[in-house]
Amino acid sequence: MNEGYAGDLRPAEAWELLEKEPKAVLVDVRTMPEWGFVGVPRLDGIGKETLCVSWQVFPDMSHNESFVEEVAAKGVAKDQPVLLICRSGARSRAAAMALTAAGFGPCYNVAEGFEGDRDGAMHRGSVGGWKVAGLPWAQG
Repeated sequence: MNEGYAGDLRPAEAWELLEKEPKAVLVDVRTMPEWGFVGVPRLDGIGKETLCVSWQVFPDMSHNESFVEEVAAKGVAKDQPVLLICRSGARSRAAAMALTAAGFGPCYNVAEGFEGDRDGAMHRGSVGGWKVAGLPWAQG
């Protein structure tokens, strides 16, 4: 246990767990504009789909008070492994802690997130993350 959740997984480790564990689910906690304009992890190659539930509400980015209920409404059971991903790993870490506190889990944070860390020019998408790891994703 890592500070209130099961721990961090790098994107390739997350993919491996999703592939090997039939009950494991991936929840993308970013916002609708991010899903539409930046892209979403694709799991159809392993017979799964990414569940999209925002941790924060766009555009004011306030905390989504019904996050736990919305995850449950997507069909996630409390005894399933839940992997959470965001842009860089910060929101998904908070979401993993919240779901763990609500009795779900084990809950893992996908460290590096979908876009990874910023590069020398302060841009994301070239250093770490789901996309840079070469894992499947789709835009729009």
